[in-house]
Amino acid sequence: MHAFKNHWKYHAALFAVIVFMDMFGAYVLNAPNDFLQRFQYPYFFYLINYYLVFSLVYFLNFYLVCPRTIARRKILLFIVVVVVLYLVYAGTRFLLDEILVYSMVGQHNYLEGSRSFGFYVMDNSYHVTKALLFSTSLYLLFEFVTNNERMYQMQIAHKKAELSLLKTQLEPHFLFNTLNTFYAELIDTRPETARDIQRLSKLLRYVTYEADQEVMPLNKEIQFITDYIYFQRKRFEDNLFFDYVVEGVVGHQPIPSLVLVHFVENIFKHGILNDREYPAEL
Repeated sequence: MHAFKNHWKYHAALFAVIVFMDMFGAYVLNAPNDFLQRFQYPYFFYLINYYLVFSLVYFLNFYLVCPRTIARRKILLFIVVVVVLYLVYAGTRFLLDEILVYSMVGQHNYLEGSRSFGFYVMDNSYHVTKALLFSTSLYLLFEFVTNNERMYQMQIAHKKAELSLLKTQLEPHFLFNTLNTFYAELIDTRPETARDIQRLSKLLRYVTYEADQEVMPLNKEIQFITDYIYFQRKRFEDNLFFDYVVEGVVGHQPIPSLVLVHFVENIFKHGILNDREYPAEL
């Protein structure tokens, strides 16, 4: 889950700090009467427009520009778009202050000599720089924390994979050690059972360690099939009627691993194996 899924909380907190610092700076730099004038008619229209345009550039940069430029390492494109945003900021504020509000109250925000294109853009460059600086910094902070979280999740996934691999290595090892122990205990008193245990251990070891390769020698695959059928006969005892014959030369010819056992399994799953007169054939 994204560490900053609810972006609006952080944007709101940042905007509260920005407005507070703006008001504090205006109060310190201006006389109290000049400061209070900002909230009186018609000057509060300019104040509202200022924060509207500030928010417009801020969110355009955060949600549109940064994800499509900085996130994709397109720094040159980011610089070009930033220049465009300077013009967008100045143009939008001019439209709101000097055209829309002027048509309503008959008063300009800027003096006549200050309303030239070059001066207007330069004078607003401080405000647009602040909007771009705050939005870009917050975006980079979010990306930094998110990337750290992704790295942390990848490390957890890696550790889980290592643990899973360790389990797969420990469990067969424990099984084979146990089978070897049974073999050692029974070899003197019950040699036939001990040999079956040894044969079962060999079969399981082949499936666990050797047959994970794509290709195996034919003679090993045939030996595996032979051992598999042997234990099926032990399970069915005298109720299994099944003819298994190997013809031809069996050597080290390459064959896909464990491909033959599927045919044998199908016979035991779906074949008729208890008919003495018509035994299954393989």
